[in-house]
Formats: sequence, structure tokens, C-alpha cells
Amino acid sequence: MIPYKQLSLADIFSDCHEKFENDKPAFLSLLETHIDIDELIPISFRNHFYASTGRTRKYPLQAFLWALIIQRIFSIPTDQLLLTFLAYSKSLREFCGFTKVPDASKITRFKQDFLDDLQLVFDNLVDVTEPICQAIDSAKADMTIFDSSGIEAFVTENNPKYANRIIKQLKAYAKAQGFDKSYDPYKAAYGSMPSHASANPEIKQLYINGHFCYVFKFGIVTNGLGIIRHISFYNKNFMASHPDIVVEKKSDSPDEDKCVHDSKLLIPTLKDFFSKHPLINPKTFLGDAAFDTAQLYKSLLTGDTFGNDKHFSKAYIPLNARSGLENLDYSINEDGIPCCPHDPSLQMKYEGTSKLHSGVTRYKFVCPRMKWIYDKSTQKSHRHCFCDNPCTSSKCGRMVYIYPEKDLRAYPGTIRGTEKWDDTYKIRTVVERDINHIKDNLCLAGRRTQNERTLHADLILAGITQLITVVLADKINHHEYIRSIKPLIA
Repeated sequence: MIPYKQLSLADIFSDCHEKFENDKPAFLSLLETHIDIDELIPISFRNHFYASTGRTRKYPLQAFLWALIIQRIFSIPTDQLLLTFLAYSKSLREFCGFTKVPDASKITRFKQDFLDDLQLVFDNLVDVTEPICQAIDSAKADMTIFDSSGIEAFVTENNPKYANRIIKQLKAYAKAQGFDKSYDPYKAAYGSMPSHASANPEIKQLYINGHFCYVFKFGIVTNGLGIIRHISFYNKNFMASHPDIVVEKKSDSPDEDKCVHDSKLLIPTLKDFFSKHPLINPKTFLGDAAFDTAQLYKSLLTGDTFGNDKHFSKAYIPLNARSGLENLDYSINEDGIPCCPHDPSLQMKYEGTSKLHSGVTRYKFVCPRMKWIYDKSTQKSHRHCFCDNPCTSSKCGRMVYIYPEKDLRAYPGTIRGTEKWDDTYKIRTVVERDINHIKDNLCLAGRRTQNERTLHADLILAGITQLITVVLADKINHHEYIRSIKPLIA
């Protein structure tokens, strides 16, 4: 006799539930298990979204957020394609919380209407992820790296044919007039192009990665791990809140314009960052040569620039090639290291850092031809200079003591040209990789819109997505995925 079992309603429900869970994509199950989006949404955002308007919300707040985050995780380039995925994927639609797929205008309106609330979600995630970064690598988490870039808007001026036409005309003009080889048609083109797009004066001309473009400019602050800590969107509101920024007329050099402008944006950006996150107090700043100005070193390393006595103890900024270092007492190379008075190519040896009783830091450099000699009779070592043409009568050779506080540009809390300097400064490239990542992989580039609020929201959503990645990687104990979880999707 074939045994049989009477199926109950509970058994049927259990089987269906198990099948539903097994059929759900593993990555969505991972997000559902480890990320509680409700904990990350400030109550002010919820109140704003569900404020009484005379009609109920057809689509929940969590559904919009999850859909826009999923779009960036899977690198879905357009909102319309995202909606197509939602329409054809029941698992994705149910995960987000949609009972019906919204139209594209609802997505755009959500970004524009709740831009400030999205900023609050991002700021909340920065505070949530800071302890995670400190636990992974406290030294890199205590670094601050700044760089700027731009989001290209969908305007006529960004068509490559627009710039190429002007350059071609200038080349023909130079040839007809018989200009010599010193004439640069690219610089001339930069000078003759309008400073902003005709469709929107807020879309400014910029020179990024070797090409001209018309963009909304933004800046990001990351730590040494490459995790975004702050995003600034340089629009009218930002400039109005920082009236001390003086925007001058552009020069004939696109590279020089970017350097000058970035140096003016750094301190206001960092002030906003520290005011939003008072518990974050990094000690090392890394930046490119655009920030090599005496005033910036003073602002970064001393005083009360950022409030509550916050300042950096070290600044890794290479010297600008257009200016060097000078000292009347001894020769000095381009890295700020004293050199032999008789041979400027021979730099002195760094022998360590000490602190005086007054608390002042002092660097010590000794003659490069000095050696330590061990005396067996006294069982002690002493210095001896083996220079054929000594610059001092001391048997120990020339010694130079440097007090960084007297010249912060030459000695910004660290010594240039050392192995430690080189190894540390290499970390600065994470901010450039981060910008490329959020543009190419998190759907910031190629947006077919001119709307400032939409592009600003896309930038903030890219930051939110990266920080969600950090939280997920920490939850599953795979810190190698803190910057990208693409391997988990595969």
C-alpha cells in the first residue's frame, strides 16, 4: 500500500514560502538580510515624504530608495531601463516594495523634491560607516583627501564637434597668419569659448582629464580607504553660504584655472565637512600641487580654521613646479631637505624628529659623509665626518636643525623626498579612482539632463550607494568589498 500524507494549509504555505525564498536572487537576499533601510532614513525625511497633501502615497519611500540604490549597484545607466527591469523582474519589484511600477516622471520628481532629505541620508551613513573604517585601518581612516571634478550636462557645448570646430578654425587662422610654433590653438580655443553653457549659466566650462567640457562642478572628500566622507556641489547655494570665495575671470591656461579654483574651494569644503561631522577628526591631509600655497598650509596645520581647535598635523602636498624653496643660511633642494654647502646635489641625512620642552617640533639633519664609529675601549659610538672638504671644524660634521613652525610650506609636519612621504602620497590616487568609480559604475556619467537638482541627487545617490556597500561588506565580514560589491553579484 502506498503511504499517503494529508497536506494541510500550513504545509502548502511552507512549501510556497520556501520556493519563493529559494527563487529569490542570492544578492537580493543578502541585502534583505543585512541592510535595514528604515534605520538609515531620518524621521524628518519620512515626515516630509508622507506629509498630508490630500492624497495618499501610491509608492512607499523605501521602494524609491531601494530602486535607486539597486540601479547604481547594478550599473543601470538610465531611469527608463531601471523601470524596465522592475517591470520584468518580480523578485526585484517585490524586494524594492513596489506593487506597481512607477513611471519615469515619478523617479525624477522624487530626486528633485527630496534632494535635501537624500543629503541627510548620506550624512547619516557617513557617521554609521566611520567606526567601520576605523576598525579596518585606523591610519588610512584618519586621512583626508580632496579633489574636484564635474558632471557633464546634456548640452550642445559638450558635443565633441563643438570644440573641434573652434580648434580647427584657429589652426587655419594661425596658418594663414603665419604664426610661429609657440602659438597654442588649444589654449586659444579655451580662451574663446564661452564660460558657461547657453542653456544654463550654472553649467560652467571646465578642463577635466585633458578635455574641455561644460559641467556642474563638485568636490568630494574621501579617507585613505577611498570611502567618501563628504560631497560638495558647487552651485549658487554653496557660493552664497561662502561669500569669502572670490571667483575671478579665467586665465589663458585651463590647468592654471583649475588649480587656482580648487585651492579656494578646499577650506570652505572642509569647514562644511567638519561642521556636519564633529566627531570625525582626521590628522593627515593629502592633496595635489594645486594646494601648494603658504596660506593653505597655515589654515590646514594651525589655528582654529575649522573650529574646536581642529587642524591637521601633517599635509602631504607636493611643491608646485612653478615655485621652489629658498633659504639664506644653507642650500635646500626642491623637497625642503638641506644640502651640502659645497655640493648642492648631495642632500643631508635626516636623523629624526624631537620635541623640545616648549613643545616645539624639531627636525635634525646631519652631514651626508658622517658615519658612526664604534670605540671598543669606551664601548660607545660617536660621529665622525669623512669629508675631504669640510664646511665646519667640528669632527661630527655639519648639523642643521629645522623648526617646521617657521616654514609650514617647506615642512608641513613631514619630510618630503623620504620613503615614507612617497608611500603615503601614493594613497592620494584613491580619490581619483573614487571619482571614476562613481561616474562610470554608479551611473553619474552620461545622464541626459540639464537639470541641476536631478544631477545633484544622482551624485548624492552615488555616495549613498557606496556607503551601503561599506555597511554590507562589514556585515558579511568581507572588507575587501567595501568599495565595490560587484563580485557578490556575479
